[in-house]
Amino acid sequence: MRSILVVDGNQHERDRLEAVLRKRIGCVVLGADTPEQALQVLGGQDVCIVISDLFLPEKTGLEFLQKVHRLNPETLTIAAVPEGNRGIVVEVLRYGVFSYINSPYDLEEAVIVAARGLAFQESQSQKVPRRARFRKSDGFNGIIGQSPKMLSLFNMVEKVAEDGESTVLVQGESGTGKELVARALHSLSPRMGKNFVPVNCAAIPEDLLESELFGYVKGAFTGANQSKMGRIQYADGGTLFLDEIGDMKPSLQAKLLRVLQEKEFEPVGGVKPVSVNVRVVAATHRNLEKAVAENVFREDLYYRLSVVPLNIPPLRDRCEDIPLLIEKFMRSFNRNKKIGLKGFEKEAIAALTSYPWPGNVRELENLIQRLVILHGGESAGLAELPEKYVAHLDIALPVAPVESEPQDPPALYPDPGVSWSEEGIDFNALVSDFEDRLILQALNITDGNKKEAARLLNLKRTTLLEKIKKKQLTGISAD
Repeated sequence: MRSILVVDGNQHERDRLEAVLRKRIGCVVLGADTPEQALQVLGGQDVCIVISDLFLPEKTGLEFLQKVHRLNPETLTIAAVPEGNRGIVVEVLRYGVFSYINSPYDLEEAVIVAARGLAFQESQSQKVPRRARFRKSDGFNGIIGQSPKMLSLFNMVEKVAEDGESTVLVQGESGTGKELVARALHSLSPRMGKNFVPVNCAAIPEDLLESELFGYVKGAFTGANQSKMGRIQYADGGTLFLDEIGDMKPSLQAKLLRVLQEKEFEPVGGVKPVSVNVRVVAATHRNLEKAVAENVFREDLYYRLSVVPLNIPPLRDRCEDIPLLIEKFMRSFNRNKKIGLKGFEKEAIAALTSYPWPGNVRELENLIQRLVILHGGESAGLAELPEKYVAHLDIALPVAPVESEPQDPPALYPDPGVSWSEEGIDFNALVSDFEDRLILQALNITDGNKKEAARLLNLKRTTLLEKIKKKQLTGISAD
């Protein structure tokens, strides 16, 4: 998303400008007190425009503008100069600023100049090669990842996007970011100036999906008081993204096949074909080859869709990207908080990196949002993570020694409190019974918390769970 950085040591003036820019332009607005703080912000994320007050001495402000341009030549700078000082205006223009505004701020003037800067930058981006518009610091069109598997995927997306015509089948588990890949395909393609139209085939009821996709003519059914354009026609010239296409019923699969083959369709209730030029990107978490074998998905449609298959790796197969995702989500959720999450301890990062993530990136995003809400102003360690994110570590913490009153020296062979008989005792049964009582006492002390009970017993949590399961202790579940 477009972002503007306001650099001004006067917090009151900076807050006023930030607020009006957010409201009037609708972009992300960041703030910094000093040039040094601003350079730290610029080093961590991409900023479209820097609006900077000229710090005293004047040389400091001009040097800062130079550093911004060296750091990223694509970032536009707007200098705030004292009103009426023509000498400084000429000087800052020599330093390559995009424009200047008066200080103290004329808020209306600042909004106009900033909006003009964003429009200029957008027009310039249309003139450079598409590949150059995406840098590693951006992620890749909103997709974060620098692992070999993701870099290979990004390379494939760029190649496929340039074609602009072939259908694409994006496959991956739920939560891996299939729609982000589809949007990247559209943004990098010759169709980028037209509509990107997403349709979740699983979220729309079957009896409504046909009219949503193909539209209908007036009088096609009860309540159709006027004609309605379908999403396929709305995507004409652009990209139609069909998410969870594996859930589409066979009758609609046949109509979609005609769109792909003949580039035309008929609205519900209509008889006149409507021509359409649309690129179809489909996505599913299902195994479509298996669905074809089971006769629940048309074979001819499958081969029309999978001209270019793209497979998104699950998060567990690119664990080196997890710290990058954590940092990205934390910055995003902290942005609207008065007191954000300070960061993550190394042990917590290690635990999250080794967790298998069945919910993939979506699950990680939800976890970070939860931690930002619950632990603002703190750093997240193992203790702050929900139990399931540390259970796989098999951590056994040592029991702290408990000070006790001095006691008499124990007997050489202490009495175990067992009743003896001439036949002797059942040693194994007594030991097993003693284990049962220890486990039950520990669970009673910890109100059933197995992780804490394992700590008191100086056992690994998995060992305790195995004993509970093996012994089939009454009323205790082994999970």
